[in-house]
Amino acid sequence: MANNVKKVWASGNAVVNAWLAIPSGFSAEVIAQCGFDSVTVDMQHGVQDYQSMVQCFQAMHAHPVTPMVRVPWNEPGIIGKVLDGGAYGVICPMINTRQEAENLVSYSKYPPRGTRSNGPIRSGMYGSAGTYQQTANEEIVLLPMMETKTAVENMESILDVKGINGVYIGPSDLGFSYGLVPKLDRDEPEILKIYEKIVKECGKRDLYAGIHCSGAEGAVRAINMGFRLVTLSNESGLMATYAKMQIAQTRKDSGGKA
Repeated sequence: MANNVKKVWASGNAVVNAWLAIPSGFSAEVIAQCGFDSVTVDMQHGVQDYQSMVQCFQAMHAHPVTPMVRVPWNEPGIIGKVLDGGAYGVICPMINTRQEAENLVSYSKYPPRGTRSNGPIRSGMYGSAGTYQQTANEEIVLLPMMETKTAVENMESILDVKGINGVYIGPSDLGFSYGLVPKLDRDEPEILKIYEKIVKECGKRDLYAGIHCSGAEGAVRAINMGFRLVTLSNESGLMATYAKMQIAQTRKDSGGKA
C-alpha cells in the first residue's frame, strides 16, 4: 500500500483535500473524479456513520485518491475501526496535549509502536494478503487537530510526538477559543501569527500543516503561507455555493423574468 498524500508531500507540493459530509457513495464517487489528491469522510460534524464511510470508500476505490477520515473523537474503538475499514489517514479533533497526541499514535499503530488490534477487514484489499500489517504503521497519515488555545500553548510538545505527520487546523474552533466568531478563512493578526508559528514549527520537524478552507481563495492563501494540505469546504458546501450562484445569475440575467 502506498499513500498518495505522502507522495504529493514528497514531491514538494500541497495536498488538495475533499471533505464528505453527505452519507452517499454516489456523492463520494462524483467527488473522487474531480481531481482531489485525498478525500476525507467527516464522521465528526458530517452526517456520516461507519456504514456510509465504507460505502464512500468503496465508491472512491477506482480513483487515485487517498481515503481519509475525520473521526468523532480520540478514542481507540472508532480509530481502529476506520483504519480496518480502509482509511489511509486519520484526522482527529481536539488534541490539546502531548499525552492526547501520544494516545492517538498508540490507537493508530500496530505493536510494538502502538496498541492497535489486528483485524484489517477491508484495508487488506489495498495490498496483497498479509502485507498491510507490514506497511500500515508507516503509510497511514495521522493529523491531530490543533483547534484550541490550550493546543496552541502546548504546540511544541504536541509536535514533538513521534508518529504524527503534522497537524490539521480547525479555524472555526481555534478562533472560537480565542473569543472570536467561528469562521473558516481567518484574517485576524493574532490568528495569522499562530498559523505562521505552526507552519514554522512543523517545518523544523519535517511535519506537514493542514487547514480547513472555505474555497480556492482561502486555500491559495494558506498554501502561500506554507500549509501543505488544504481542504476545499465540503461537498454539501460546494453544492450549495454553486447552486446559489447559478440561481442568482439566472434571476439577474433574465431581467426579472425569473
